[in-house]
Amino acid sequence: MKKINVITLGCSKNTVDSEHLMAQLAAAGYTVVADSDRTDAKVVVINTCGFIGDAKQESVDMILRAAAAKTAGKIERLFVIGCLSERYADELRAELPEVDEFFGVKDWAGIARALGAVHRSELETERCLTTPKHYAYLKISEGCNWKCGYCAIPLIRGEHVSVPMEQVVAEAERLVAKGVREIMVIAQDTTYYGLDLYGRRRLAELLERLCRIEGLEWIRLHYAYPTAFPDDVVEVMAREPKICKYLDIPFQHISDAQLSAMKRRHTKADAYRLVERLRAAIPDIALRTTLLVGYPGETEADFAELEQFVRDVRFERLGVFAYSEEEGTYSARELTDDVPEEVKERRVERIMSLQREISLAGNAARVGRTVRVVVDSRQGDYYVTRSQYDSPEVDEEILVPAAGRRLLRGRFYDVRITAAEEYDLYGELAE
Repeated sequence: MKKINVITLGCSKNTVDSEHLMAQLAAAGYTVVADSDRTDAKVVVINTCGFIGDAKQESVDMILRAAAAKTAGKIERLFVIGCLSERYADELRAELPEVDEFFGVKDWAGIARALGAVHRSELETERCLTTPKHYAYLKISEGCNWKCGYCAIPLIRGEHVSVPMEQVVAEAERLVAKGVREIMVIAQDTTYYGLDLYGRRRLAELLERLCRIEGLEWIRLHYAYPTAFPDDVVEVMAREPKICKYLDIPFQHISDAQLSAMKRRHTKADAYRLVERLRAAIPDIALRTTLLVGYPGETEADFAELEQFVRDVRFERLGVFAYSEEEGTYSARELTDDVPEEVKERRVERIMSLQREISLAGNAARVGRTVRVVVDSRQGDYYVTRSQYDSPEVDEEILVPAAGRRLLRGRFYDVRITAAEEYDLYGELAE
């Protein structure tokens, strides 16, 4: 009973939650592992995702697997936490009596007590990393105030709550002391940081304080809401060499009709102006965005505007999703899901086909350039590396032949790009 397996599903914010819980359990004397295939732990904790249909199904499938293992006597205690548990605890309890208890997204003290530990506030900045040792995610706030029409996050996670700056910096310092060299700053909306605690947005100040941490090489900014994007964040990104020239900014759509229906609180003109401002201040910035097609009422004219937006901006990184109704959201309550599924899928493919062309052209233009990379792993005959323009697991990789020289994971090297594909690059060590 002293070994606990914590299985994490969903986004990087869930990863951070699990790592904090694991630190609390380790301090209580448990051996904590994080492996969905592990079979020697008698206690299993599943941190679930409840955001979209596919993620919810993945969480349910994992719970069912663990419940079957408990019935077979392979594990003795099973707990479910996280977003799915927050949304559907009553239904899950009725359907899955094998689960000892369900906990939501805010009851970390409760799950610690159920596992025989005491939630210790002095350990709030401690983490047991489940990522490679050289990078980590740093969550600076919880929840969201925007209440976009399609999004269930405010229903699950509640309103925006910033983590005090001193606590964020202390956590980052602990991570760097453990060997972390790259930090991904995350939240549901990073640009909103500080409004609730300090009465104004203080993301730029937080980034400047993180830049002063000795030993930290790269700081990467994710999930920046485009509305009212702070000018001082643009300035600090342009000025500070530790801040990666990379920004994850989900626009979702560009048609004014669709933006209004989605309750996005910005216009098409606002979006174009923001892109122009970012690229003027940071000419080599890599922009990542997420788009949503097939939202209720999306016409062919709306979609044509979105295609043109992708052609105009030429995002370096892009993902697109087909709309699916999420119960409890504005769009599920008030709008009719009137775009046929085959039309949604066709629009997804049209955007991704366009993006493949843009990505290949952009990558081809990088051939011959020398870039600084970090080594993430070795796979077969190649070292898998990334530049400052790519976030781990979701973006492009630069593959460097392993023959001839041993590279160390987590170390930085200069690499000359030698060849390009749609979503990957090849390179060799620069002399």
